This record gives sequence, C-alpha cells and structure tokens, in this order.
Amino acid sequence: QVRLVESGGGLVQAGGSLRLSCAASSSTTRTMGWFRQAPGKEREFIAGIDRNGDTNYAYSMEARFTISRDNAKNTLYLQINSLKPENKAVYYCAVAKGLGLYSDVDPYDSWGQGTQVTVSS
Repeated sequence: QVRLVESGGGLVQAGGSLRLSCAASSSTTRTMGWFRQAPGKEREFIAGIDRNGDTNYAYSMEARFTISRDNAKNTLYLQINSLKPENKAVYYCAVAKGLGLYSDVDPYDSWGQGTQVTVSS
C-alpha cells in the first residue's frame, strides 16, 4: 500500500493562499484525491484527479480549489486561494482503489495523516 505524507498546511490570514503537497512513497497510476475534515464534521471530498490529469470537484467546492499532480515526482497538490475562516480543517490526500473519478470516501483506500489548515479572520 502506498504511503502518503501531506505538507504545506499552517496558519494563514483570510484572503491568503496555500499550496498543499502530498508525497507518495511510490508511483501510482490510480486516482488521487483531496479531502478535508473540520472539527465535529464528517470527512468531505474536495477534488480528484486521475492518471491522465482529468479532474472532478465537489459540487459545493468553489473555484478557489485547484488539484494537480506531478507523476514524475509522485506528488499531488492542492492550491487554495482566497482562504476563508470556514476553510479551517485537516486536509487529507488519498489514493483510490481504481482508475476512475470518484467523489466519495469509500473508493479511496490509502490515506495520509493530514495537514492542518487554520485561517485567521
């Protein structure tokens, strides 16, 4: 099972930007995704990207989120612009079991430990 390590989180002022990274221990052709979990809430899907670079985003997510991957570096990215206090959460990357584009937790079976994002107003 591939191991995933997220980085890039931290404390940022409202209106700022962050780029989260997720380093995989080995190359994978499977779909990768980003999720977040706010305190007291369920883990929710943000975006996914397949091996060809095709993407899908949660309907509720604004255009401020952009997912990308660098297959040569085994790294997944999430660019978040115009951060808001309500974006505070632990952000997780994950690898899916298959090659399609998914928008639920269940299709993903490898998870990182998460990186905390906090936004001050």
